[in-house]
Amino acid sequence: MEKKSSRILIILAFIAIYVIWGSTYLFNKIAVTEIPALYLGAVRFSVAGLLIIIIARFLKLPLSITKKQLRNSIIAGFLFLVYGNGIFVWALNYLDSGFAALLASTQPLAVLILMRLIDHKKVQLKSIIGITLGLIGMYLLVSQNGITTNKDSVLGIFMIFTCVFSWSYGSIFVSKADLPKNFFVATGYQMLTASVILFIGSLLFNETWQSPLKWSNSAQWSVLFLIIFGGIVAFTAFNYLLKNVSTDKVASSAYVNPVIALILGWLVLDESISKQSLIAAVILLTGVYFITTRKEKRSVKSKI
Repeated sequence: MEKKSSRILIILAFIAIYVIWGSTYLFNKIAVTEIPALYLGAVRFSVAGLLIIIIARFLKLPLSITKKQLRNSIIAGFLFLVYGNGIFVWALNYLDSGFAALLASTQPLAVLILMRLIDHKKVQLKSIIGITLGLIGMYLLVSQNGITTNKDSVLGIFMIFTCVFSWSYGSIFVSKADLPKNFFVATGYQMLTASVILFIGSLLFNETWQSPLKWSNSAQWSVLFLIIFGGIVAFTAFNYLLKNVSTDKVASSAYVNPVIALILGWLVLDESISKQSLIAAVILLTGVYFITTRKEKRSVKSKI
């Protein structure tokens, strides 16, 4: 019974990171056109983190945290939410949400490279095929004339790739790190520590702070969705999966998220999709498939 319940939780968690995170590109794009990126992240994660702690206290979940766990929470919060998310959302000022999602789909490739460098894991034939297709897809994606001639777009693309590596390293780090055993509580601490850094960063970059009451209805609803579903539900599911499923399998959301993001961006924001982008997407996601479906021997994870 316990094994069956665990399997159901894993399936539900995958649905959360596949579908919900696929839609967050749209809502982040809507919000960031009105709200500065770092301030947006600070508000989003401070509210979500506080709600998680309040709910955890109500459910009488253990909230105790050691110094080591707090340190690891700060590191994870920075890699995922401050840089991986905050800078990514900032880059949406210069790129369409669907295009940005396609760039983010290179995460399994980044995870594979980092796992090779960190854990010295042997690269299998399927992975080599996946890497080759991934590189071809990325080249086709970023070499389009309308992009290469736009300096702001090039900057946005470069920053998103750095965010992908930050998120990928964070995934490997969390899979091994000593964090609060309860995944819900661990998520709350990561969000709260990240929100503090984001508030400081927002001040340093002189972002304009405006009361949420003065935001437009579309921005308010977008942030509410990002807090409840994109933050509390999906990020908790993500932390849960990192402790129960191999890191590269969790990264498989990368070939579902872009499809949802492209469709929503096209339907809601009238974002255009070029033929070259579609061809690049097919090649890139095929490469991701090869990477995430390779056979792998499970190994004992050391605690950081």
